[in-house]
Amino acid sequence: MEKIQIVEIEDPVYEEAYTAHIQKNGAAWIGWVPEVPEVKCEENTQEELLKTLATELHETLVAADEAWEKQFEKDVKAGYLDDLRKEALEDLRTGKCIDL
Repeated sequence: MEKIQIVEIEDPVYEEAYTAHIQKNGAAWIGWVPEVPEVKCEENTQEELLKTLATELHETLVAADEAWEKQFEKDVKAGYLDDLRKEALEDLRTGKCIDL
């Protein structure tokens, strides 16, 4: 195995930069994104690997975002956020915050 290279991958939709670790492993290239452990790839060339990492990273971020939104909706429907809502409205009413 060769030395690990550090490459920045930017997701244009989420406007975030992530650090990819890539490494030549025999005839193939392997790569992963430590900040998003689910993203691990292997390709024949460095160029293919970087494209695949960017695609996998984006798809993983979208899936996590969708899961968060579904959970949030379930929590709202279940009433788990009612107390926070009441507290925020009371803070607004008493001038502890401003309405944007």
